[in-house]
Amino acid sequence: MVTLVVATSADPASIGPASSLLAMPGWHPGPSLQDAASYTNKEVRLIKLDKRLVVENHLDKRWEEATGETVDDVVFLSKHVASSNRPALTIHPIGTPHLREVEALTAGGKPGWAAPPNPRIGPWFRLLKNIANSHNLVPEFEVTLEATHHGPEINSPTMFVEICSTEEYWKRQDAAQAIALLVWEGLGLGERIAVGNWSRDNDRNKILLGIGGGHYVPRHMDIVQKDGVWVGHMLPGYSLLMEDPREAKSLTNSAVVGGTWRETIRVAFETTKLAFPGGEVLAHLDHKIFKGWQRNAIIRFFTEQNIKIGKPSDFCPC
Repeated sequence: MVTLVVATSADPASIGPASSLLAMPGWHPGPSLQDAASYTNKEVRLIKLDKRLVVENHLDKRWEEATGETVDDVVFLSKHVASSNRPALTIHPIGTPHLREVEALTAGGKPGWAAPPNPRIGPWFRLLKNIANSHNLVPEFEVTLEATHHGPEINSPTMFVEICSTEEYWKRQDAAQAIALLVWEGLGLGERIAVGNWSRDNDRNKILLGIGGGHYVPRHMDIVQKDGVWVGHMLPGYSLLMEDPREAKSLTNSAVVGGTWRETIRVAFETTKLAFPGGEVLAHLDHKIFKGWQRNAIIRFFTEQNIKIGKPSDFCPC
């Protein structure tokens, strides 16, 4: 079982951290993947591509077919663009479960799909905050989670680790070094054990499935920043497409509310369960983002699907 770390020369916020990581000890040339170079270090395989990462579909399957190695999880190194232009270091799961078949895939993925979220997301978010603070990147850089979004299509537990949000920051060597150190320590390539290994670290803990909020999911992130919290998909309010029926206030069945929101939640829940075998996935609602009829429909749907709702205290083992 190997972890794929994926970078592309087409993105300075991707190749910069990859170069810093490869400057650390223990790397050796690995097998090529369709002319893409790779490097090995213990159970980690770093692949250097030359295309946009969001179009590199089924990279896990392609690696397994080329090498015979089974892929355990995948970490993509990438840039992030934000309208605020604020510098940030971000982590997020991927998927486009809210998209309809007729909608354009401008950032990869496929309609109604989400990859299993990488179980390392929560532990690595906390590790990244510590690294950013110790390297004096804070407060200039914000360290944040993002909601589930974009591709590429893949079946292994996956996450993106990103530098935000303009070319000036994508090329920052100190930010690249922080991301490289996150991967180095997070995957146990140094002297410490890996961080965020669910099969080793879990003791039947609860997993947070974030429902609602903005793109940077602040209310879910408030919980995930506490030690010992595990997190799966985080669905922002804008991805829960709900059609407002005229009789919304007298709803007796969640099916009355049209839109793709039910399937979006179902896909996120099922793939989160898949990523955390043996764990219990609980939904955490950002209540303030929803109107009353929306909140009522979602809660009824959870009841119909036997999805339990968790309070903040349910997710922290301490």
